[in-house]
Amino acid sequence: MQKIDILKLKTVADSYMQKVPQLKEHSLRCLRTERWSSNVILMIVDAAFMSIGLNYFNSVVPKVAEFREKFINTYKVRFLEDLIITSDEALATIWRNKRSWYVVKSVAAYLIELKQVKELDDREALIHWARYAPLNNWENDPVGSIRGVGINTFQYLRMMGGIDTVMPDKIVKRVIAEMLLKAEMEMPTTDIEFIRLVEKIGKITGYRAIELCWMTWMVQSEADKSKMEKYQALLPMI
Repeated sequence: MQKIDILKLKTVADSYMQKVPQLKEHSLRCLRTERWSSNVILMIVDAAFMSIGLNYFNSVVPKVAEFREKFINTYKVRFLEDLIITSDEALATIWRNKRSWYVVKSVAAYLIELKQVKELDDREALIHWARYAPLNNWENDPVGSIRGVGINTFQYLRMMGGIDTVMPDKIVKRVIAEMLLKAEMEMPTTDIEFIRLVEKIGKITGYRAIELCWMTWMVQSEADKSKMEKYQALLPMI
C-alpha cells in the first residue's frame, strides 16, 4: 500500500477542483438520479451513445435531446417497456449505431425484470441495480455482461443510479495521473485499482469521487475555453 501525503494530496486536489466549483450541484443531481429530469430512459440512452467515444457535448447530448423531443415529449416512449418495443427503424432515425441500441434495449430489459420482481418503477429499478452491482465482478453482472457494455458504461450507469464512483476512461485517467504525479503517488495498474483509489482520494480530500470524475472532463480545453466555461449553462438541463 502506497504512502499518502494527505496535505499534499489535498492541496493538489484543491488546485483542480477550484477551477470547476459549479460541478458540485451537477454531481449531486447525478447521485440523486435526477439527470435528464430524472428520466431513466434518457440516462440509458445517454450512456449507450457515449460508449462509442464521440464528443459528449457536441454529439451525444444533442442526439439524446433529439430522442427526447421525438419519443419522450410525444409520449411514444413513456416507460422502459415502451422503449424495448420501439422499432429499430424508428430509433435509427435518431442514431444509426446498432450496438448502441442493443445496449439500450438490453439494459432496459434487465431493469424491467427488476421492476416486476421488486415492484419498482423505472427510477427505483436503476437505483436498486446500481446499489447492488458488484464492481469487482462487474463482467458477470447482468448489465456488465451485456455485449457492448464495458467498464466505463457500467460505471457511468452506476453513477447515474446514485453511486459515488468514477469511470476509468482515458481522460479521467490522464488527469488523475497528473494529480498523482504532483502528489508523489503511484498510478494504479488496473481499472478496478484505479476506481478504488479515486474513491479513496475522494474520502481523503473531501471531494466526491463523482466530482473528481466530472472535473477531469470539464477542465479540458475546447476552442480555447475549458469545457466548464463553454458548457456551464448546459449542465442544469442534462
